[in-house]
Amino acid sequence: MSTSGHHHVPIRHLLLALAVVLVWGTNFTVIRVALDELPPLLFATLRFLFALLPAAFFIRKPPVSWRSLAAYGMLIGVGQFGLLYIAMDGFISPGLASLVVQSQVFFTIVMAMIFGKEKLRPFQIVALALSTLGIVVIVEHGDASATLFGLFLTLLASMSWGVGNHVAKASGATNMLAFVVWASLFAVPPLFVAALVMEGWPAISGAILHAGPTAWAAVLWQSVGNTMFGYAAWGWLLARHPAAAITPTAMLVPIVGMATSALVLGEALPGWKIWAAVLVIGGLGLNVLWPLAARLPGFPWRRGAGA
Repeated sequence: MSTSGHHHVPIRHLLLALAVVLVWGTNFTVIRVALDELPPLLFATLRFLFALLPAAFFIRKPPVSWRSLAAYGMLIGVGQFGLLYIAMDGFISPGLASLVVQSQVFFTIVMAMIFGKEKLRPFQIVALALSTLGIVVIVEHGDASATLFGLFLTLLASMSWGVGNHVAKASGATNMLAFVVWASLFAVPPLFVAALVMEGWPAISGAILHAGPTAWAAVLWQSVGNTMFGYAAWGWLLARHPAAAITPTAMLVPIVGMATSALVLGEALPGWKIWAAVLVIGGLGLNVLWPLAARLPGFPWRRGAGA
């Protein structure tokens, strides 16, 4: 996995990266299961409430502006997860959601171009074209597992994620766990208000009273597993290794997402879904791996690689 020069990643660190990927990938199936018992916006509210409390009592507010925390909380809480949960509540299957939401990578690149004055490199254009083709395949074959509404919401969610990434980077935050915990303070109120308006108090109170152990386990999987463990472990790994040695493992997230949904929920995987996955993941792979390959001696396009 370590293509960055001769940097060696100990096997246990690689296993930790894979554990994070496993949590992030299975997450989509967990969301789908919980949505049988919890309305989407209430579910999102609970997820961020448990990410905030009790952790905020033990983790100091990071040395970043309240504005950055508020923007990130709104973008990730309402924009990414609020919209993703609504989309997954009957409008897009978990496997396809795990795939489409990865387009955040390209929204992140666009944000870097707009605000960071970074130039779009040729390999990024090809990567973007491949992933866009994958999304087009999904649109073409849109059935109950991917309605246009579900696809639109999931792309909006991934755009919010991409913009959120830019906010986090611009804030100068070094401890992502603390950043995410404190940003949750700004995700909970708007999500709860949205839940009250769109889902209504009877549905909210009914769901909280009647939700079984599976639904609560799913909420904890989201808040403790996904947020606490995921961000803490990922941040810990990135602090110890070059990003190039760790980030390629994240390309496995949609593969784990699709495989889990197929195994646990019986989501069908017709040929077009496989093709869509190959194109989207191919685009992601090119975007991550080309700069790594460009650093290797003897790379044919080394001069123009712009790595």
